Amino acid sequence: MQVWTIDHFNVTKVQKSRDAGASLRFVPRVFTNTNIQHYHWRGSQPNNALEASPIGVLCTLVQTDAMHLQMPFDRRDKQYNALPHKRTFRDNARMPTPTTITRANCAALDAEDSLRACRERFDIPGKTIYLDGNSLGALPRLTAARVDEVVREQWGSTLIGAWNKRAWATLPTRVGGKLARLLGARDDEVIAADSTSVNIFKLLAGALAFTDVTTRRVILSERGNFPTDIYIAEGLNAMLGRKYTIKLVEPHEIESALDADVAVALISQVDYCTGHMHDMARLNARAKRVGTRIVWDLSHSAGAVPLALNQDGAELAVGCGYKYLNGGPGAPAYVYVAKALQANFANPLSGWFGHRAPFAFEGSYAPAPGIERLLCGTPSVIALSALECGIDTFANTSMQALRIKSLALTDLFRALVEQECGDFSFTCVTPIEPEQRGSHLSFAHEHAYAIMQAIIERGVIGDFRQPNLMRVGFTPLYVRFVDCWDAISILREVMLSGAWKAEKYHQRNAVT
Repeated sequence: MQVWTIDHFNVTKVQKSRDAGASLRFVPRVFTNTNIQHYHWRGSQPNNALEASPIGVLCTLVQTDAMHLQMPFDRRDKQYNALPHKRTFRDNARMPTPTTITRANCAALDAEDSLRACRERFDIPGKTIYLDGNSLGALPRLTAARVDEVVREQWGSTLIGAWNKRAWATLPTRVGGKLARLLGARDDEVIAADSTSVNIFKLLAGALAFTDVTTRRVILSERGNFPTDIYIAEGLNAMLGRKYTIKLVEPHEIESALDADVAVALISQVDYCTGHMHDMARLNARAKRVGTRIVWDLSHSAGAVPLALNQDGAELAVGCGYKYLNGGPGAPAYVYVAKALQANFANPLSGWFGHRAPFAFEGSYAPAPGIERLLCGTPSVIALSALECGIDTFANTSMQALRIKSLALTDLFRALVEQECGDFSFTCVTPIEPEQRGSHLSFAHEHAYAIMQAIIERGVIGDFRQPNLMRVGFTPLYVRFVDCWDAISILREVMLSGAWKAEKYHQRNAVT
């Protein structure tokens, strides 16, 4: 009899054991650039229980000759070629059920979580289980006081003098500099301003100005990209006399579609629906080889996954401030332009705050020399102050630690759906491979909307995306492991009782 140690449903080692009941840990796999030894023997004999990394849930998994194990493998794993099974679990076989994961197991993970104190930085109401930080981040505890101080003291007492005395005019660069550290960029390459849609327009237009329209006539993006990205590309193309063809391809076709015809590509690193994540460095390298540029939309990446824009060769990027960055509803967005491009980058929205000397009130436009040229109108002081509080919630953490917890939470949630709700026809459409997913999961179900409304009413807040997806996000700063257990318990109760069938849950809200 063989005992398999598993890692997010991937077999990583096979050990012979004289103890058929050896207790193993189910360990959410950690994607990292360094080699991590996930397991070691507890005790001196190999028939003792295996112990894993601190983030784990006790389970037993024993393979017998009568049991066909079919699981996905990462072919880069050193152990892969030595394994006896190289078929995928997802095709036509169910994984054998491990020993039940309990709420006590989840609570133990929270007790070991080095990030657990970060939850106190947020004001999360009552017993709410908030799994929608991928859509709107939770309220940081410091935000209300900061906004009140900006309104009552800075604006109320200092009035217009606050532009100088309270450094309002430099808020876009100050907030952008703080954000740059989460993006793997230089402080002078990021600025906070405007909305994601406006910033996409700026970067697309600026990128097209670098290209020769006689030889490159394609604006490339993904079919299923977030609608505003496509809408802005369509609107810009119409303004330019429809000189370009907007080509939409499937995510797996992006790399091959990056060719000599492409003037610019607009790519979301993490897909808003499925959670699929592109390999940024690989696509940037491809774009460089064929002489084109990529505008990256990082709205579902920043604050959720480690980013290294400089290291990975990114030149242009945008993103919103209200999701994982916790900047509040409608928070200002941000723009990244690599230093090497800034001097010649033309902002099509040549507003006065992007001028080299706004208060010189010159008669014609002359852009600021650096990232400030990406500004347009007067900065939104109150909103930028709130966004700064959101970014400050990342203080004394690392994106690597946050990523480890994010993957652990998503793997645990997926396992609990299989364990507790495996008979209710939920299909996870998010890639299982950690290097291919962000920090949210999406589950397809025929009655996804009604089910989501039913669990929201019971305190589990996720959201719905067309046509049939229940989406749940895991912000590691404040989501706990017990939240996964409690959310699935409520989901199971809703499914068992049929509560979701109530007519009120089928009435579509304006915002889903």
